Amino acid sequence: MEQLKKVVSYDPFTDTGATLDKNSPEAKVIFARQECEIRFGVALGLKGDFYLYINAEAGFFKGAEERFAKEFKTVKRADAADEKKVIVSVGEDKTRAATGFGSIFG
Repeated sequence: MEQLKKVVSYDPFTDTGATLDKNSPEAKVIFARQECEIRFGVALGLKGDFYLYINAEAGFFKGAEERFAKEFKTVKRADAADEKKVIVSVGEDKTRAATGFGSIFG
């Protein structure tokens, strides 16, 4: 989990010590510039320990899956039913947050 959080939050373009070539494949797969959320499987009634929700352009996912295959041995894409549960959960949280924010400001 900690390694995943680090990968998801890291942006080499804001790291003054980074030596990443801006034209490299890794530079095109920056999770910190996408909408990403980690959800715990138990809270969603799913078998996996945790799930990473990513909202990005379709082209981003090929590079993301390749990067995950290199960096993590146990990370894989969830099946369609589990994906749907995670997406619905994130959507519900966004709705609750927007409703709560609206009630604060009238």
